[in-house]
Amino acid sequence: MSKEDITLTAGDAEVTLRPAHGGRVGGLKVAGLELLRQGDRFGCFPMVPWCGRIREGRFLDGATVHRMPLNAPPHAIHGTARDGAWSVARAGAGEAVLTYDLFEPWPFPARVTQAVKLAEDALTLTMSVETYDSSFPAQVGWHPWFNRNLGGQDVRLDFAPAWQEERGDDHLPTGNRVEPKPGPWDDCFGMPGGVDVTLTWPGQLELKVTSREEWVVVYDEQETAVCVEPQTGPPNGLNTLPRLVTPLEPLEATTTWRWRRP
Repeated sequence: MSKEDITLTAGDAEVTLRPAHGGRVGGLKVAGLELLRQGDRFGCFPMVPWCGRIREGRFLDGATVHRMPLNAPPHAIHGTARDGAWSVARAGAGEAVLTYDLFEPWPFPARVTQAVKLAEDALTLTMSVETYDSSFPAQVGWHPWFNRNLGGQDVRLDFAPAWQEERGDDHLPTGNRVEPKPGPWDDCFGMPGGVDVTLTWPGQLELKVTSREEWVVVYDEQETAVCVEPQTGPPNGLNTLPRLVTPLEPLEATTTWRWRRP
């Protein structure tokens, strides 16, 4: 834990925020159980100004082609803000607000704000992208790495998506929607009523990830962790399903993780 880290507490829950390491939630402990995989790349990082992969790092804004660094060749992945140092706008016992200014290689000036609020039984994350300049396409989302095992049985995932985005050999959606298939997954699912995924560590903890957004990527191909990623659009969405940030209308999303002990 570095001196820049922030600790929030409520009841027997404790959250560690790491502003200098991508504005991420570095840890979430409930009754002494650490739910998030530890390490500079893990915890739960904000995905902004895009989520998942952009095909070949290129996206269109009108007739202009923009190119992002290929940090997951041949694609660009998970935005730019997870690699930067965020500023602390305010921090208290149970909540904090972090900000990050987008800059090159992202071509549009904008400010990202992430509010983190901890209650005794829930963590709520809210992120917005605001601009006072030109409009542009963007996405926001979160990429938590939940520990697969908390010392008992492996976690079980329960959710009922309306569809699964067919995944091509390049790991990007083909544009076809298919019936949800059994895992393991590195896949995007549609939940038009809002994201609602329950993680159960049998006999230890149940945690429900919800969001008003209708897209979630589930990644459980790793041995030590599973990821449940609510986001405002599918991978490559800057090209296929862009959401515009305008001076009059910021892009905002919220996710809540609510837990209970058996």
